[in-house]
Amino acid sequence: MLEENHSIPLNLKLHHKETTTTTIIMATALLLKVLILSFLISSTQSQQEYVNNKQLDCNNQYNSTYGNICNSNPSCQSYLTFKPTSPLYNTPSSISYLLNSTPSLIAQSNNITDVDPIPTNTMITVPVNCSCSNNLYQHNTSYSLKALGETYFSIANNTYQALTTCQALEAQNKYGMRNLTAGLNLHVPLRCACPTKKQLDAGFKYLLTYLVSEGETVSSIAQIFGVDEQSVLDANELSSTAFVFFFTPLLVPLKQEPPAKLQILAPQPESPPPPQSPAGDDGSSSSSKKWVIVGVVIGVALLAILLVFLFCFYRRRRHHKAPPAPVKAAAKNLLDSTSTEGTKKVSDHTTSTSESWSLSSEGIRYAVESLTVYKFEELEKATGSFSEENRIKGSVYKASFKGDDAAVKILRGDVSGEINILKRINHTNIIRLSGFCVYKGNTYLVYEFAENDSLDDWLHTVDKKYKDSSVSLSWTQRVQIAHDVADALNYLHNYASPPHVHKNLKSGNVLLDGNFRGKVSNFGLARVVEDQGEEGGFQLTRHVVGTQGYMAPEYIENGVITPKMDVFAFGVVILELLSGREAVGSGDQLLSVTISQVLEGDNVREKLRGFMDPNLRGEYPLDLAYSMAVVAKQCVARDLNSRPNIADVLMTLSKIQSSTLDWDPSDELERSRSVSQMSDSR
Repeated sequence: MLEENHSIPLNLKLHHKETTTTTIIMATALLLKVLILSFLISSTQSQQEYVNNKQLDCNNQYNSTYGNICNSNPSCQSYLTFKPTSPLYNTPSSISYLLNSTPSLIAQSNNITDVDPIPTNTMITVPVNCSCSNNLYQHNTSYSLKALGETYFSIANNTYQALTTCQALEAQNKYGMRNLTAGLNLHVPLRCACPTKKQLDAGFKYLLTYLVSEGETVSSIAQIFGVDEQSVLDANELSSTAFVFFFTPLLVPLKQEPPAKLQILAPQPESPPPPQSPAGDDGSSSSSKKWVIVGVVIGVALLAILLVFLFCFYRRRRHHKAPPAPVKAAAKNLLDSTSTEGTKKVSDHTTSTSESWSLSSEGIRYAVESLTVYKFEELEKATGSFSEENRIKGSVYKASFKGDDAAVKILRGDVSGEINILKRINHTNIIRLSGFCVYKGNTYLVYEFAENDSLDDWLHTVDKKYKDSSVSLSWTQRVQIAHDVADALNYLHNYASPPHVHKNLKSGNVLLDGNFRGKVSNFGLARVVEDQGEEGGFQLTRHVVGTQGYMAPEYIENGVITPKMDVFAFGVVILELLSGREAVGSGDQLLSVTISQVLEGDNVREKLRGFMDPNLRGEYPLDLAYSMAVVAKQCVARDLNSRPNIADVLMTLSKIQSSTLDWDPSDELERSRSVSQMSDSR
């Protein structure tokens, strides 16, 4: 046998060795792929890294303290827990104001009324919308600093009960820890999350952010909600022996809405730390050895693959074709997922004009990163082939995707600017863009659906659906809508990164959801605030575009663009809410000019009553209406430097809204009757 082996030709031996080596490398590579795939699959099963009390260490930064990592689900219905500890936030109305939720939904979720005081230390659930922003899930709200001495730590842990962290607050606000003063308005990102695909496949529909109480364990928390303990462990990347600290947030996956009345278990003694097993006798020791072996195998495999790659690259580099440019590749991938014809258009994009393509190359690349790309056939099916009965207005159609309603808007031209703005913005009062499609030179944008159309429809339309006085907007709803729009503008001007000017705010671009909450839409004219100073960004343009009655004087006359032009337009929207009148009345009378005539001179109260919308039928507090009218007048001041910042406007509207919650309509009716009786007696 030895002689026969020695008689084998040298080149055959080398070939045999190369084949063996190749086989080993291929087997090692396969093993490596399996290991990596297993790791990725196991990592996608979890939802977040447990904060592990790191939220108390404000001087250091940890990934887990910034929020929960987004998965493929861009937004979802989520739940928070809150425990009233003071009379300041102990009703659904006051809690909804703090957490940016809806009083009626909180009341319904906990089987109480909107105004019921909640006993101290009774935990309730708060339904919120959870959205992905900068790869982190969060639900946004705002908070005005009440007194000197408040810090990011106290706001996160005392006011918001660990629903946010000091690290997240500092990261998403422009004020440093040492620069907080009373009156400042803070952006507050609240922790939430959406189910992963694995959780959805397992039947979990919601994730609830739960505040751990003293003595509670993962097991006892799972019992409260009737879920498996392992599902809670997986959702927080915890092992079965992990210890959870009280007053930390924990995600609880739910297969149905949380119970209307939470039965909190009595505090239990804290579990002792798990006993340490002798070395070599425990799974942890053997597990460590196994991972050392796996690490060595992976290292060897990587080295072998690298050597093979370098060798092949060296031999083939002269014949290797250059890969397509990133933008072209992104465009090709995008259009591959829409239509064959669209793919042809994209490959020709570098030489074609914008007539055949409605997204810029850069716009395609950025849009694909975070939005759903729909096929045109999906949109056709969802809109009933864009039927007339599904037309909302103009080129906007109602669509239904697997039972979920959406709005599809058809646009031509380069709309990448609007897409790139909306995909970075995450605010409950700004309409959410969820996806798009490009087909035959048109761009189809898919937005969240606003069930109650636009504010303009409710105030000005001739459609009898809205003109019926029995369904006109109430005073409370109008104040809420004004507050919602101010909150959205405050986010755009002060917290969006980078800040933006909307440039086209009007009642037609304020949409109303099923709860009549205002959502700002239509960002086609929005501009980045490039240079920021005390008065905000300052830009000039020769291309003045907008709607008469809403455009600020400095913009019409000189093309000046600053955040104060949004403030002007918002002042007009407030006046529309108060009066029910259009921005431009008969004889081209501007509503922004009319308010000065109402609030100046004698008989202001009577002139204001005559100015108010008749559809309110006198059911509004005149003092608060006067306060709103004054705010609106300040906003529409001709001199932009005389207008308040939107943060100041929001603060004033917050006070008006708070007073509105305490207002009893019956008091106003009784006062009106008294005045009427006095007039009759005369």
